[in-house]
Amino acid sequence: MPARVLSLINGWETTRYELLSTRICDLQLKVQGSPLEPHLSRLYRELSRKKLQFRPNVYLTDGWGCPDGVPVIGVPFYLASRELMRLEEEQTGEIEDARAIMMYLRHEAGHAINYAYRLFERDDWTETFGQFTLPYKDSFRPDPDSREFVRHLNHQRYGRTYAQKHPDEDFAETFAVWLTPRSNWRQRYRTWPAIRKLRYVDRLMKEIRDADPLCTDGALVTPVEEMTVSLAEYYGKRAERYRDQAQGYVDDKLREAFPETRSRKLQPAWELIQKHRAYLRECLLRWARLDPQVADAILDKLETRSSELGLSYPARVADIRLRDLHALVTALGMNFAFTGRLTG
Repeated sequence: MPARVLSLINGWETTRYELLSTRICDLQLKVQGSPLEPHLSRLYRELSRKKLQFRPNVYLTDGWGCPDGVPVIGVPFYLASRELMRLEEEQTGEIEDARAIMMYLRHEAGHAINYAYRLFERDDWTETFGQFTLPYKDSFRPDPDSREFVRHLNHQRYGRTYAQKHPDEDFAETFAVWLTPRSNWRQRYRTWPAIRKLRYVDRLMKEIRDADPLCTDGALVTPVEEMTVSLAEYYGKRAERYRDQAQGYVDDKLREAFPETRSRKLQPAWELIQKHRAYLRECLLRWARLDPQVADAILDKLETRSSELGLSYPARVADIRLRDLHALVTALGMNFAFTGRLTG
């Protein structure tokens, strides 16, 4: 019984609806402590092994990339959460695995180093890769058999010809091959004209590795904190289509119990639930006649979602909020006892 209850209250169907109903900027996503952090640490170790001083910062956004001329790496926000990664795969049919994430990070690190040291302004860079100021075209006709370019990213649209898109991409791809441990680039590309570019990058990185970057910041493009659309809107879906499957969804009821207020002295709603947990638990056991483990699961759910939603209340109305909370908990318990779901 408890395992089944937990799957109903905290199952994927409920989590999915909670996520889709939430604005991306309200998901409180961070790189630190996320599934992305080990990959970033690995990138930094690889840069250290090459004795490069520069460490590009990473920020969460709507896709892979570097803002034009800004030495930072933009990473898709969904990689900062295992639940969001699952949702991304469910909604789009694909998700980056560990290998792909590292390939993208190395590629974007190439852009970041290019911008940090303004390498594209050098005559020898232009002689090797071409004019940085050339128009950046979304459509181009690559030569899949060309050996003038390295092959690194397996781009969804361009395959392994992405280096041919623009001189900036040519450099980023060449840098990524050079940086990748055990890429064996000297042997692999020894008969390719592209070896000239790899040797150039090798010399150039040795030249700048102890130098301070010339550029360290700039305007970010679509940082996650400014993504005000809901996840459902982001995916072009209607969240309500998933509502009936979300048997443990309580967000709307919690928002009713803890409405927004402009009071200056606010208390976290989750603390009120935690403080009066024994009393609320007794209500569930007495009036809804629930199993103790079921009662605990419901209270855990309310406490967790109150925290994640950032709900609060003015301290002066604590007694009123407790009465509302008592009514909510009792109603949820009764509803669950009769229907097997928290809300109708």
